Amino acid sequence: MHFPDDLQYTRDHEWLDQEGRVGITAFAQDSLGDVVFVELPEVGATVNAGDAIGVIESVKSVSDLFSPASGRVSQVNESLLDKPELINQDPYGEGWIFRLDDAVAGEVLSREEYEKEVEGK
Repeated sequence: MHFPDDLQYTRDHEWLDQEGRVGITAFAQDSLGDVVFVELPEVGATVNAGDAIGVIESVKSVSDLFSPASGRVSQVNESLLDKPELINQDPYGEGWIFRLDDAVAGEVLSREEYEKEVEGK
């Protein structure tokens, strides 16, 4: 399973890049199965690291989406409204979920730490 070096990760399986984009990891999307619906956070909302800010529904389950950082939601990936499967197809690219302005990371892990976290799961 691929986890890019330049991202920060959470134990809840979200990722955060240096531009404030947020998504779920390849491990998370693989565990969920086919994603069929995404509830996106509201643009302009102020969130804190660890807040539940949306929902991801798959054929297997419904899971909360948590923010890995504090900041203001400046953009959401509206493509996911019509094509939620982008999360499965490209979780680190076209499947990003939202972007935070002035993101201040909460408790995050490096790629190596995250790999150890999901090892054997």
